[in-house]
Amino acid sequence: MDAPLHERVASDLRRRISSGELSVGAAIPSESHLCEQWGISRGPIRQALATLRAEGLIGGGRGKPPVVRSQSMPQPFETFLSFSRWVQLMGRTPGQRTLEIARRPAGQEACDALGLEEGEPVVEMLRLRLMDDLPAMVERTTFVWPVGRLLFDFDCDSGSVFAYLSGRGVDLSRARHVIDAVGADDTDAALLGIPRGAPLLRERRQTSSAAGEPVEFSDDRYRPDLVSFTIDNSQQAHPALLRSPSHPLAARAAQGVTP
Repeated sequence: MDAPLHERVASDLRRRISSGELSVGAAIPSESHLCEQWGISRGPIRQALATLRAEGLIGGGRGKPPVVRSQSMPQPFETFLSFSRWVQLMGRTPGQRTLEIARRPAGQEACDALGLEEGEPVVEMLRLRLMDDLPAMVERTTFVWPVGRLLFDFDCDSGSVFAYLSGRGVDLSRARHVIDAVGADDTDAALLGIPRGAPLLRERRQTSSAAGEPVEFSDDRYRPDLVSFTIDNSQQAHPALLRSPSHPLAARAAQGVTP
């Protein structure tokens, strides 16, 4: 089924912004031009522009035409489990290069995150994630053995691991996300083509089933010039989720997640 008209317009404008066709400071085509281009009324066009404003991609005062404010593509929380799906929604092409996938004894970090005994088997995966063939994120993921072993029958370069696991019946109902900043280590620098120590946006995720059984934990490191995060808060956000009021980004992220 085709996406709603306003989503298709927004996706096309995101693609034009991220590709540089519409550079920072450039004016967005007028509503009348977009209406003519798409053969639609002003309603969906205005919805699309409002979406891009909310994402911080465009701006402009009252009575002034909108202009591009940022080329950093926002990632909403509802797509955090699938990098591939998020990139597709941006109108771009996802890709991945699997550098390593192996069964190993669980180390201390895996035991703490997944509730395992030291030495229990886990599956560790290292992948470079791409946007239109441009290195965008380094993904380090550890799966519990009953889930991770399924990946040995899957070409991890062929698409979304989470979509594959969901198709195999794995319950990926809940996730907790922690966002912070970290300096690029040697692996990050080599894979992303950036200097060692360059700042990266890090998203650490713990995924579990609806019953709370751990499935995986991941340390994903994004280039901040390519990716940003959007968090929609609401009054229904549980106050107990606010863990780090001294760190504004972490606090906003905690408020925005309702597993």
